[in-house]
Amino acid sequence: VQLQASGGGLVQAGGTLRLSCAASGRTVSWSSMGWFRQAPGKEREFVASITWGGGSTRYADSVKGRFTISRDNAKNTVYLQMNSLKPEDTAVYYCAVDTTTNLGGRLPLYYDYWGQGTLVTVSS
Repeated sequence: VQLQASGGGLVQAGGTLRLSCAASGRTVSWSSMGWFRQAPGKEREFVASITWGGGSTRYADSVKGRFTISRDNAKNTVYLQMNSLKPEDTAVYYCAVDTTTNLGGRLPLYYDYWGQGTLVTVSS
């Protein structure tokens, strides 16, 4: 599975971005997918996840109410809509696929394949 993340950029605080992650190589329709982020000098942290059918989503407390994860299985793509962005949201955002447990867990170890990351910078 190859994952291509896009949509990052520079935005002012309070602004909006929409990240996309397109999968290729095999269908991910039956797999949970997640978004993680890593800020400079910090560990990679969970942002959001969605199960294969989209019926269950999870969010980190820091983004709950501001970010929305969704997926389009026909396009083999997962999205992360980010509203009310804050400077502390600045990080490289990674998408990932869990083809094994399919639980959409919060730990990176549950995910088998990772995209290359897209940089989000929020200025104050």
